[in-house]
Amino acid sequence: MSVLQVYSSLSSSSPRATISRTLQSIASAPPINPPSCKALIQLIIDDLQAVIIDGSPSRLIRDDALSALSAVKGLGRIPHGAQVLASIANLKCLMTLAIKLETAPDASNEALKCVANTLLLSEPARTTLLSQDIDGGNICIELLQKSVTPENTFLSSRILFLCTASPHQSASFIQSIVETKRTHFPGNGTIIDVIALKLDDLIASMQAGIKMSRDAMTDLLKLTFNLLVHYPKLVPSELQYPALAGSPDDQKVMGDFWNSRLDGILPSLVRAFQTVPLSSPNPLTSPLTHIIHSLITIPVDSSSRAIWFGTLPHSRPTTPQLNSSEPTNSSLTGSSHDDQSTPKEHIERAISSVIPAGRRSFHHSPLPDSPSTVDCASRAYELLDMTLAHFLPGDIDSDDPAVRDLCKIDGDTSLDEIVCPLVLLITRLCLGDNDAKTRIRQWLVPEDLDRTHPLEKRADLLGRCLRLLASVYHSRLKDSMGEMLYAMCDSNATTLAGYFGYGNVAGFLFHKGVVSAPPASATSGAPPTTASGLPINPITGTVEHPSENIDMTDEEKEHEAEKLFVLFDRLEKTGALPPSQNPYRKAFQEGKMG
Repeated sequence: MSVLQVYSSLSSSSPRATISRTLQSIASAPPINPPSCKALIQLIIDDLQAVIIDGSPSRLIRDDALSALSAVKGLGRIPHGAQVLASIANLKCLMTLAIKLETAPDASNEALKCVANTLLLSEPARTTLLSQDIDGGNICIELLQKSVTPENTFLSSRILFLCTASPHQSASFIQSIVETKRTHFPGNGTIIDVIALKLDDLIASMQAGIKMSRDAMTDLLKLTFNLLVHYPKLVPSELQYPALAGSPDDQKVMGDFWNSRLDGILPSLVRAFQTVPLSSPNPLTSPLTHIIHSLITIPVDSSSRAIWFGTLPHSRPTTPQLNSSEPTNSSLTGSSHDDQSTPKEHIERAISSVIPAGRRSFHHSPLPDSPSTVDCASRAYELLDMTLAHFLPGDIDSDDPAVRDLCKIDGDTSLDEIVCPLVLLITRLCLGDNDAKTRIRQWLVPEDLDRTHPLEKRADLLGRCLRLLASVYHSRLKDSMGEMLYAMCDSNATTLAGYFGYGNVAGFLFHKGVVSAPPASATSGAPPTTASGLPINPITGTVEHPSENIDMTDEEKEHEAEKLFVLFDRLEKTGALPPSQNPYRKAFQEGKMG
């Protein structure tokens, strides 16, 4: 007999052990044919509805709820099974079961897992869940507010994250939950206050190593990101950059607009950024990556300066402790994939927006005994140093195949995807606060920097940043890194070339329209000499040594001239050098060469 026939043959008078074994066999059975799967799901849902919600006769009793919902979850992992669960009646039943089974947490959570998997496999189900017939979004917020374990928080957050993924489908819901004060929440707070409180709870849970706390924070942050990105586009919001005035809503980039109703989330995000245990050897893993995604959307300005950077004196950053004791689980709801977990499109658009928005050697010394301070600039700098030291060890070239292989160890990803959001965050810190900009620049290129050797060959953060500027394989990170260095140099080409040497930044400046070395300026802020008074070569950024006379024969000189001619001709043909800038062409046109 098939599992459908076996279950259909049961009745309320069947032995409880037989019903239990049947439900367990359904949960562990291989996929069955679509018609049988759909019929079996509906039978079990109807029996749960009868015994727990309606109080009418059923094959099942209340104690069977966990096993029955586990069976439904297994059957609903495939698309045709999810189609059955996506109906208004079945989604409403599952949400009602989650509430009525709160005294049996495992069964209640199993009902929420069924909902979460259905929303993952069926996008229309997300709109259905938010409809007035179910009001599933507000039910999940109530469950999130009352959650006492990381698993509760994880499941409620996962459902809300999926429901808010598309602003076109959930615009009215997003606006409602951000603006509606919740009477059962202390202080009548909104969803922003609920999230902030849960973030603080999960920080403590992660530090204590409580199971699923890392996954719960990750999905809570995905929900947070959706609200921070979408809400400012749905309502009148404050323009962050005047040059963007008049932009249509569908072209608004995250971070361009902000609404004060979202302000309350920043303190908790900063606390999480500063204190979540770091993984090893790559610190940029979830939930830290999702914290960074959310922080990128929030403006850095004078009104929030104390939250971003603290009020105590700042010191040089030091390498934080890593923690890899808590494993992560990416398939806790019964699905092994999550096609909306990484906000890549939003991050890429934000990176591309830094250029117009911005036109407006690290010493590992121990921290002094002064009191610690919250400083996002220091934390972000530490994380960038640690991450690039892991992926670009020593003085390895950024395009070395070993670098791409190392990225794939952490998953099918690239250095662009891993590091760009953090670089973008540092860029925004530099653009938004002059003190942070100055400190980050001093950490990267201190006054006593050893400039006797090529800067781009250094086996530290400075060298890695400069080598990335010449990268071919990591094009997005290359552009983002250039913008970061440009921002920390007052968005001034002369200052940038003065600190790092024009040769190292020529490619970046060329794409910004600067086709030749900018003239030196006494007001640029870049040091003309080292701390010991030695002159700095403006092209290399290293100590300038007196030129030596090179003894060459006429034949050797002619050979070197031919090589230079071929080089400039190649640069001109590839478009890297405009014809007007080719010195050999100029010499011919001016009659200086026969």
